[in-house]
Amino acid sequence: MPMPSRTNATPPAAPSRRDFCAASCCTASALLLSRSGLLRAAVLAAQTQAAPPATPSRPDVAAIDRDRILAAAQRYLTQPPAPITSLPCARSPGSPHDYYSEADSSPSPPYTAHRDALFALGLAVPALTAAHLLTGDERYAGHAAEWLREWFADPATRMTPRLDYGQVVTGQPEAGQPVEGRCEGILETLPLVEVAQSIPFLASALSPSDQLALQAWFASYLHWLTETQDSGPRLAALARDRKDHHATSWLLQASAYALLTAPIGDAPRSESSALDELRHRFRTTALRAQIAADGSFPHELSSSAPYRDSLFNLDMMAAACQLLSTRFESLWDYQLDDGPGMRSAIAYHFPFIADRARWPFRADATHFDQLPARRASLLFSARAYRRPEYAALWKTLPPDPAAPDILRTLPLHQPLLWIRQPAHAA
Repeated sequence: MPMPSRTNATPPAAPSRRDFCAASCCTASALLLSRSGLLRAAVLAAQTQAAPPATPSRPDVAAIDRDRILAAAQRYLTQPPAPITSLPCARSPGSPHDYYSEADSSPSPPYTAHRDALFALGLAVPALTAAHLLTGDERYAGHAAEWLREWFADPATRMTPRLDYGQVVTGQPEAGQPVEGRCEGILETLPLVEVAQSIPFLASALSPSDQLALQAWFASYLHWLTETQDSGPRLAALARDRKDHHATSWLLQASAYALLTAPIGDAPRSESSALDELRHRFRTTALRAQIAADGSFPHELSSSAPYRDSLFNLDMMAAACQLLSTRFESLWDYQLDDGPGMRSAIAYHFPFIADRARWPFRADATHFDQLPARRASLLFSARAYRRPEYAALWKTLPPDPAAPDILRTLPLHQPLLWIRQPAHAA
């Protein structure tokens, strides 16, 4: 996706010296450019401006999703945030601020309250943000900001930006040995991708200190995901180096958090920046390790849910492609010499999304008849490749499947936040 250009909205009147100083102090390290009431007004004006006219390959997502967005946001307006500190687990070796979950294969019934709460966060904040983007109603932005403060900013309730205890297998290790998470746990923070995507749209409801706290939290979690010098088990590296959807989840998360915390405006970027490294990884490691010459994902086909996992991986790879593409380099058009690339991946899977019965491999063990559900990869590919048939299929698929196992494998729930740009973007 081309990098967004600066808004064309008429600039506000010259701010006071006080506003100017406040803005200047925060710009060097803060996530967003909006620092004063005047700039926040400009943000809202730019966010609520009319979208470009729809075309067959670029459908009007705001119109299509308006009712579902507002219905979901109205539900979440009545729900208070539930950070993990409100959900203690006696079996967790960490503090109340440390994320903890247990694998489904654990001998005892697994503890999943933290996982469920984080997934709820990943539904609530994007829905509230999308409703604010559609209507300009500050109630939605204010409540989304409340969720963000509870989870990431308030010292009393914020989650530790690490994932040392995700997907623990209870009953192991032996007595006296430390309790350790598994690399599969990285998948459980995937909902934070769309939370990160929401934050730039919420400038009108976030103070400068809120924005700094959010930037610091996501920068710390990105460091944990990418740092190679930590002692102990390298859970994030194990996920990164797999050849299936766990690696794509790592790539998508790292891309979203790097983009959120990257320099903005005219700040220079070195060639060794996190985003540059992630683009290189997408072009080389991800494409080579995961996509066959025909566009299939061979390492997803051996699971008990080959169809679901293939579509899950396709959506995440398309989202990473969307985040990492710039106006100078479109990863949508990149492919290896022997064929693997996003174009071949979407072309291979499109017939099987259109008709599940054509899937040439074994059916998933569960929920096969409830797939494919609405795939963000179709929408993004329709826009990137100007393929109206992709957009037409996207519109016909149900966006909110009832089965939680299927809903969790839709990595994106509010595509409006992915095709619009916040006013500060540069």
